[in-house]
Amino acid sequence: MAAKTLQDLFIHMLSDIYSAEKQLTKALPKLARAATNPKLSEAFRNHLDETEGQIERIDEIVETGGLKLKRMKCAAMEGLVEEGKEVIDEIEKGPVLDAALIAAAQKVEHYEIASYGTLCTFAKQLNLTDALRLLKETLAEEKSTDEKLSVLAETQSNQEAAAVKSTATAATPNAKAAAR
Repeated sequence: MAAKTLQDLFIHMLSDIYSAEKQLTKALPKLARAATNPKLSEAFRNHLDETEGQIERIDEIVETGGLKLKRMKCAAMEGLVEEGKEVIDEIEKGPVLDAALIAAAQKVEHYEIASYGTLCTFAKQLNLTDALRLLKETLAEEKSTDEKLSVLAETQSNQEAAAVKSTATAATPNAKAAAR
């Protein structure tokens, strides 16, 4: 990345998050299928719709601002998507997988919140008022999704996962003491 100006950096970061959102549109259906909790599966499907709208907002920013995005692949999202795949491959379907899926999804949300927050700051500095309005809308959606995932985890998924007894824990009477 050879950014020489804040405008260059803004375009680079917008290109990066555009790639991230595109990757996410491919990952979310897989997460929805892997989830056993119907509310979690629905949350992933709803976020797919939001993500498609977020891509449209980036397209609008590009069009109205006369910007040209760089062709690139967001390495951070690539890694987060890969983590999600590993979770699906390594954990048996059920409450523990659902808890792991929420954790993986929240990592994605936190990355997006950081990216959109930074883009909002840059847009404000660059006096890109239309872009700022659209980016703030997306940032609010990302924060809302993160909050919904937290509520789902705290009120249902994590409790269900905690009720699953490990064969190693069940076999060892002092496992709880050893874990402390």
